[in-house]
Amino acid sequence: MTSPDFYPGMLRKIRADLNLSQEQLAERLGVSFATVNRWEGGHSMPQKAGKSAILALAGEAGLMGENAPLFSATDAAQQITGRRTRAKREAKGQTDPTSTKPMEQMLWDAACAIRGEKDAPKFKDYLLPLVFIKRLSDVFDDEIKRLTDEYGDRDVALQLVEEDSKLVRFYIPREARWAVINGREDYEWPRDAQDRSTKPKDIGEHLTKAVRAIAKYNPTLAGVIDFMDFAAERNGERDINPAKLRGVIETFSDPRYRLGLADVQPDFLGRAYEYLLRKFAEGSGQSAGEFFTPTEVGFLMARILKPRPGQSAYDYACGSGGLLIKQQLVARELDPTSKTPLRLHGQELQAESYAVARMNAIIHDMTVELQRGDTIINPKHRTSSGTLSTFDLVVANPMWNQGLDPELLKNDPYDRFLKKGGISSGKGDWPWLQHTLSTLSTQGRAAVVLDTGAVTRGSGSKQEDKERNIRKWFVDNDYIEGVILLPENLFYNTNAAGVIIVLNKHKSAARQGKITLLNASKRFKKGKPKNYMADEDVRALAAMYDAGEAVEGELAVITREDAARADYNLSPSRWVAQQVEGGGASIGVLLSELEQLSSEDNVLTDKLIQLLKPIRELDVQA
Repeated sequence: MTSPDFYPGMLRKIRADLNLSQEQLAERLGVSFATVNRWEGGHSMPQKAGKSAILALAGEAGLMGENAPLFSATDAAQQITGRRTRAKREAKGQTDPTSTKPMEQMLWDAACAIRGEKDAPKFKDYLLPLVFIKRLSDVFDDEIKRLTDEYGDRDVALQLVEEDSKLVRFYIPREARWAVINGREDYEWPRDAQDRSTKPKDIGEHLTKAVRAIAKYNPTLAGVIDFMDFAAERNGERDINPAKLRGVIETFSDPRYRLGLADVQPDFLGRAYEYLLRKFAEGSGQSAGEFFTPTEVGFLMARILKPRPGQSAYDYACGSGGLLIKQQLVARELDPTSKTPLRLHGQELQAESYAVARMNAIIHDMTVELQRGDTIINPKHRTSSGTLSTFDLVVANPMWNQGLDPELLKNDPYDRFLKKGGISSGKGDWPWLQHTLSTLSTQGRAAVVLDTGAVTRGSGSKQEDKERNIRKWFVDNDYIEGVILLPENLFYNTNAAGVIIVLNKHKSAARQGKITLLNASKRFKKGKPKNYMADEDVRALAAMYDAGEAVEGELAVITREDAARADYNLSPSRWVAQQVEGGGASIGVLLSELEQLSSEDNVLTDKLIQLLKPIRELDVQA
């Protein structure tokens, strides 16, 4: 048998010899970035196909010679088996797990199967639990196969698991296994105390029984998988027709759509949620109800914060938990040998998103301390004395321009607003940042995504503006480390660009009194229907921001005095001029420039009025 450190060490040697990043290595191995991250950190062990791919790449890197580590006969057999498995999958037309296309097709086919039964944004409430059941069942089958290979008999493997469910990650009772759900395998339903059959009337009742059975055997899944009643009725009619539900089951049963350990990326559930939000937003022509943070934006935030093992991280509007998970993935990448995870905490208002966040954490083998509720009204992460808990890292993408009652902010029992720049005039952007600051530890840093207007509104206005005054307070107290202007059309239910505002409670000597402004608006690839940021751009932007040195056309470093002279307009486009190819500019760039010119015009007008006042007084006296 090989040492537990063998594969993590081999992966590091391969990357060093072939000069590969973890993403590039993942592509070469045919797995996801998250999978390589976990293998290299020793947080999970590759299965047969993964070991085979690693050994093959090790040979390519020249690590199989006389001085290379010795491989056992088991490893050699696994390499052969892995090649055969891949060949069989290719012959069957099965898909590369690094691709999201098959998953997207599966989800869209399933959504079409129940189209008309529910409003489009509600599809995900039914589909995601089904995807999760399918994933749990396929992984259970993989684990039974592993035990069958070890003990030589499937019946023996099943008997062992029945006697000791700890042999598998999640025990799936027979009635909840996918082969029983889709009818490919018979199941004799037990009789109740009155000797009546417990067999469900239809697939809706079967699924509801299945999720409750899974939750019963796996208490950690209670409230995660069993929140949806597939047999719910309204006015005597089923919310979702059993025949339509059967069509979804058949779609998920297609052999192309297997969701086992070697079939899909471990973060596929977050990607599924992302895909469904986007499709429903596009299809209905309206908001999907929340701002899902694109994957690359989450990674940019994580690379800027550079999380370290053991740190605490918090997202007070966590949605499906993607930003927290990316913090942990990047922490593992930066320190792959550490066994100490981040301490992850999140709060989410929407029940469905909360359940998906718990599913997402489970699929990633991560522990996230999650709470439900409205963070502004009732922040749930508090100390034993009732004060707000504080964290080393805070990441969030709260609702942009959310309307908040100023009276609610005035009466806040945690003093988050009045003592941190004052009460906003009704928009929620700066109250979210005031909450962020209240939950940062003395050494803490934060990255929060907001609407671009959050860094410009009120600047240059002739009238007193509460948002501008809060921004001034943050600048004067040196809490703003930087602002990053994102490209347009990244987010799923808005074409607006958005900004990342980075806060720092304890700036280094080199950054004190300064603000880093990064204009990343041109760092994108065109996509249909949404643009995206390539990984190389994300890494380059994070490195540029970290260096904190001016780069023509992309990065400027200003002082607090500079910010004051601009009346606290912190838009990167105000400070970083970019050359526009082809002699034209996008609407977003033109609007930013117009906004900047308007602010400057207001400032100049106010100054001119002040200069002319003495002359007016002389005229009056004359």
